[in-house]
Amino acid sequence: MNAHLRPPRRLSATHVTLAHGGGGKAMRDLVEDVFVAAFANPGMGEMEDQARLTNAALTVPGARLAFTTDAFVVDPIEFPGGDIGKIAVCGTVNDLVVGGAAPLWLSAAFIIEEGVDVALLRRIAASMRAAADEAGVAIVTGDTKVVGRGSADKIFIATSGIGVIAPDRDLRASAVRPGDVAIVNGPLGDHGAAIMIARGDMNLSTKIVSDCRPLGALMEATLAAAPGLRAARDATRGGVASALNEIAAASGVGIEIHEAVLPLRAEARGVCEILGLDPLYLANEGTLVAFVPECEAAAAVAAMRATDAGRSAVAIGKAVVAHPGVVVMNTMLGGRRIVDMLVGDQLPRIC
Repeated sequence: MNAHLRPPRRLSATHVTLAHGGGGKAMRDLVEDVFVAAFANPGMGEMEDQARLTNAALTVPGARLAFTTDAFVVDPIEFPGGDIGKIAVCGTVNDLVVGGAAPLWLSAAFIIEEGVDVALLRRIAASMRAAADEAGVAIVTGDTKVVGRGSADKIFIATSGIGVIAPDRDLRASAVRPGDVAIVNGPLGDHGAAIMIARGDMNLSTKIVSDCRPLGALMEATLAAAPGLRAARDATRGGVASALNEIAAASGVGIEIHEAVLPLRAEARGVCEILGLDPLYLANEGTLVAFVPECEAAAAVAAMRATDAGRSAVAIGKAVVAHPGVVVMNTMLGGRRIVDMLVGDQLPRIC
């Protein structure tokens, strides 16, 4: 029966039970009343087992598909500045946009623990819809599974995203050349610091919130101002340090950054000093590092600062011929130190 010709299902339960994952009426009620109601868009069509999609951008000669997938297990589920639903959308969208893609569609699969409050699911679904609307994407297909108590931690979300890369774009880490300037669009480590505080284990109190946000508008503005942009990476797990090391390894250049210019909120700096953490390795969910030719660096910074997501944009260093594949920081004390890849995990389950 056509989904548009019958009344939508209504969920009466207040908490998720195993029956909601059993494939029957209870599951249909959960899916339609919580998720379909929140994500409704033409891409969902008649509720088939697949989304059937088309977009004019796909017909442009030389256009390429960008496809990414990710999973989210953040703890706590809700935190200052976002929740697991918002981070699932923004994280997936940002993986597309840093490659120069215009994001179009997302899928979302939910692993839900028995006993989860349905009101929490509704908040997460609403948050995902709001983030998707801001990013200009549609959540067009998905899945739900329910597992027994103790088999998960409330909710896990797996997402995939599809976007289109225009024919004239070819951003890749291996394209970075000596002399290119490294730019970040905002403060470092806000997400990681916000998650640490939200867990309540440290008896700390600050007003810091996650930087979780989609970066499509910022990337488009930057590309318009600096069409020679070589590469960009979102600095999620492992922070800016890991993103820089990945780019150095892929391109074979050395990278030098300057501690004195790194954008860092006083609250995040304080958390790092108290806990002995390095802010370069703290996770971000709305911060990227981009490399542009030196002649376009000033224009790229100005374009970023003109957007909401880039008001604190700053050049932090450049690619160099020396020490290929290695990231070096010039410290405020006048010394130099190697900034290596993160070993282990400063903070588990942050995204």
